[in-house]
Formats: sequence, C-alpha cells, structure tokens
Amino acid sequence: MTKKRVDLHNHTYLCNHAEGEIEEYVLKAIELGIDIYGFSEHAPMKNFEDGYRLLSNQQHFYQDTILELQKKYTNKIDILLGYEVDFIEGDYLQETILKAPVDYLIGSVHYLDQWGFDNPEFIGEYEKRDIDKIWEEYFQAMQSMARSGFFDIVGHFDLMKVFNFLPTKSMKELCFEVLQEIKKAKMVIEINSAGFRKAPLEQYPSREILELAFDLEIPITFGSDAHKIDQIGLFYDEVTLLAKKVGYRNCVSFKKREKIVYKF
Repeated sequence: MTKKRVDLHNHTYLCNHAEGEIEEYVLKAIELGIDIYGFSEHAPMKNFEDGYRLLSNQQHFYQDTILELQKKYTNKIDILLGYEVDFIEGDYLQETILKAPVDYLIGSVHYLDQWGFDNPEFIGEYEKRDIDKIWEEYFQAMQSMARSGFFDIVGHFDLMKVFNFLPTKSMKELCFEVLQEIKKAKMVIEINSAGFRKAPLEQYPSREILELAFDLEIPITFGSDAHKIDQIGLFYDEVTLLAKKVGYRNCVSFKKREKIVYKF
C-alpha cells in the first residue's frame, strides 16, 4: 500500500475569514511535501448567512479555480475539491452543494439553534447554559448529521471543547452513540490539528474518542483546517504519531466520493 501525506480540510479567502491567495496554499502544500491536498470551503446555505462562508454566487468560481489548479499542478500534487457543510436542523442545505462535482463533503456542526458556539463573539452563552446539556445537544446534532447520509467526513468531532468548556459527564458515554451512527453511515473521522491553535491545545478529537473510534474500526483522515498559509500542515507529526499510538496505520482520501486508503 502506498504511503501518502494527506490533508483534506483547508479553506480559502472566499469564506471571508481566511487569508492568502488560493494558489499560495497549493505552493505551500507542495513545499511541505503534502501528496494529497484538499480544499473544503465553507459551503453556502439556504436561508442562512453568517458572513463566514462562501456566497452562493461564488460557488462556480470556487469550483472552477480549484479544478484549474488541479490541472496546473497535476504532476506535483493531487488537489481535491470539497466543501465543509454546516449541518443545522431545518431546510438549510443547498442542492447545488449536495450535487456538486466534489471529491468529498465534510459534515460539521458549528451551530446549536443558530448559536455559533465556536465563535468568540458568542462565548458568553456558555455561562447561561447547562454544560452537560450543551454537549448532549451537540452530539445529538452530530447523530442527525451522520444519519442524513449526505457526508463523507466528520469535521472536528469534539469542536464543542474549543473554549475548554468540558462536560462533567463521561465523554465516552456522551459520544458512543454518535460513533455508532458514524460507523453505520460509513463515514470517516478527520484528525483535525486546528485544536492545537485553540484553547484545548490538542487535536480534534481527543485521544479518548479516537481510541473508541479505533475499537469500532472507523477510518480516519487528516486535516489542517488552514485559514492562513502558515497553518498548512501544522502539527502533522503530532497527529500522525498519536494516530499510530492509538493503533491506526492507514488513512483515507477520496476521489469522486469514493474512498482510497493509504498508509501514513
């Protein structure tokens, strides 16, 4: 089996909260020796605009740009086209995204009842709510996301820990049903290194959750969640070492929604 360095979760300036020209991201990935580099811009949504995502009228520009770079650098790096799609209960998902000619879709939960819980602007909301109930609601939303059948990858599994508001209940107990749904849906969990750049100072998901995922034989992939050029590939050695300690030896990439397994 071929060994590859895979990084499938990365953004562009089109999401309105990232920096740098798109081609610069590709050049940096090549410099770092990344073999498979995926763009997964925050997808537009119906009836919901928060200023932190691609606009609907930019969808074709985004897709065309990535595909052009794919051709331009075909002999140097494998560039993939994807989206990170917010899962919110209700009629928010755009058909144009679900039917887009992508290699994969990342399903993420950033909102509970339109509360952007990972946005520093709204951090005060944590003090108004029961922390265990928040985590239960978060994992319920994750279950619904997995059951939808729309997505290939689970984005930053335990993002709710972004500001270090942790549950008093057992994490294993809280997330076990979610992991079972993810397994049923044949989804892949990303090990997202952005947590090292945030208050948790560790990857998403935690080692405890990753060990459960390994026991359930849920495959993994890797993502920097880069919003700046210098964030590409950060903490790759740390997350791959952790994955190996847990027991993983292979990771997943995609081509036209089909899984491809590589050593890492």
